[in-house]
Order: sequence, then C-alpha cells, then structure tokens
Amino acid sequence: MQIFVLGSAAGGGFPQWNCHCPNCAGVRDGTMKTTARTQSSIAISDDGNSWVLCNVSPDICHQLRAAPALNTPTQLRGTGIGSIILTDSQIDHSAGLLNLREGCPHHVWCTQEVHDDLSDGFPVFPILTHWNGGLIHHRIEPLESFQVAVCPALYFTAIPLTSNAPPYSQYRHKPLPGHNVALFIEDTSSGKSLLYAPGLGEPDETILPWLQRADCLLVDGTLWRDNELSTTGVGTHTGKEMGHLALAEEQGLTSLLASLPAERKILIHINNTNPILNEESPERRSLEQQGIEVSRDGMVIAL
Repeated sequence: MQIFVLGSAAGGGFPQWNCHCPNCAGVRDGTMKTTARTQSSIAISDDGNSWVLCNVSPDICHQLRAAPALNTPTQLRGTGIGSIILTDSQIDHSAGLLNLREGCPHHVWCTQEVHDDLSDGFPVFPILTHWNGGLIHHRIEPLESFQVAVCPALYFTAIPLTSNAPPYSQYRHKPLPGHNVALFIEDTSSGKSLLYAPGLGEPDETILPWLQRADCLLVDGTLWRDNELSTTGVGTHTGKEMGHLALAEEQGLTSLLASLPAERKILIHINNTNPILNEESPERRSLEQQGIEVSRDGMVIAL
C-alpha cells in the first residue's frame, strides 16, 4: 500500500490566507523553520498506478499538479484517480469535488449522512449533475468492509467517530454516527493496515480497538491545546466544540498515541496555530522524542 499525503493542514491551509498569527507570519517571512501546507487530503494505491482519493480539499488542483504519480500523461485527458472516499462532509474535505467537475462522472463513497449534507446544506451532489453525470454515490455502511474496483487488494472499513457535523449541517452539535468516520484500510498483499482518522474527536470504545490494531496511524493533529484559538487570539471555539481532540491535554491524543503499538504514528490535519508546525519548537521536539511524526505535503508512506 502506498499513501501519498496531498495536503496535511487543517481548514485554511498554512499559512492561512487571512491569518497573521506568529506561525503564519513566520512561514511567510522565513523566520520560522517550517514548510507551507495545503488542506488535508491523501491518495492511496495498491499498485502505484491507480489511486483512491480520500477526501478532496479545496486545494486539490494544486495538489495534483504536485503529484505526478496521480496523473496519466499518456492520455489526452485522464487521471490516475479511480474512486473517491469521503470521511465527512466538512468544507475542507469536500469542496474540492467542485474543482474536479471536468473529470465527471466520479465514483464517490460516503455514508448516507455525508451524502445528505452534500445534497442539502452544501449541495455538491445536485450541482455536479450538470457535468457529465456528476457524482455516482456508493453508500458506506459503518463497520462493514468494502472494496473499490481500482484497488482490489485494499479493503476499507468505515469506523464511526465521536466528533461533530459541519457548521452548515442541521446536525451541528448533534451528529449521527455516520457524520464522521475513520477509514481502516487493509492491504491483502502485504498484510499491513492503516487507520486514517483526520477528524478524531474522542477516542471512544468504538475506535479504540482499531487504533490498537493498525500498523500505521494517520490521525488528527489539529490543535496542541484545546483553547489554542483563544490563546492565540484568532478565534473563540475550542477543539472539542469543533470535534477535535487536542494533543497536549492530560487525556489528549499524545498520551493515547504513546500507549498504542503501531509501527508509525503520524499527525495530519494540523491547524495553522499549532506550535508543532515550528520544527524547532519544544512541542515538536516532544513529539519526536515519543516517535510521533508530523506529516507534510508530498510525504509518501509505504506499507
């Protein structure tokens, strides 16, 4: 299994276009050791030729230009992307579908809750019916394994997450189990497995066994502290309100990751305010000492 990190930042990217916090200022003026990042999305393949796109960020066109492996230059118009899977209906994970309209129809796998949100509150599915058939929905049932035709060696299982629905959803602050899922991906050729959970809000009894089982974890690293937005002066929402588990709290994600047996533990969906983006920060060094990696755009993971 090959995992290509197309984008590793949270909504808005890094630097965020309208943000002048110390992190964003540091990457712009070159005073901080770091790299710019686009909004989170990954691609997965079992052969390096055909790919499954997991989440479609608003930055998808820039990401694909930076990922030659996903292109097919032998075709006049073509792509290596054969299917799309959505873990939620957040803007930073679904708005890029509009940018892929020239390639419709696309096969899109998501839960019924995600499909409903993308048909009503943010009606991407109805809009794209006007482009060559639009999006073909394949319904994901939580905890039921499924395959996509383009990568037959991979088995996917959607694991419900305790998190939140998008701000535009009628289920904001009262999400249903299908509004946020992690993907447990097994490669039948190598026997290795990945758990992809960019929206991990709370490690409950449903997700914990899967976290313990995976060989590689690619999970939510949005915030260092729950009140990070208020302490940096850029917002008022806490991580919990947005559906994200902070890294450094007493019962935070870092302490959970330290207890898990995975060979690799990698953070993705990192907010522009998070101090771990500074490669010379104490917070970044703390992660490195615990064997926890911070993903970057263009990162390739082989399992």
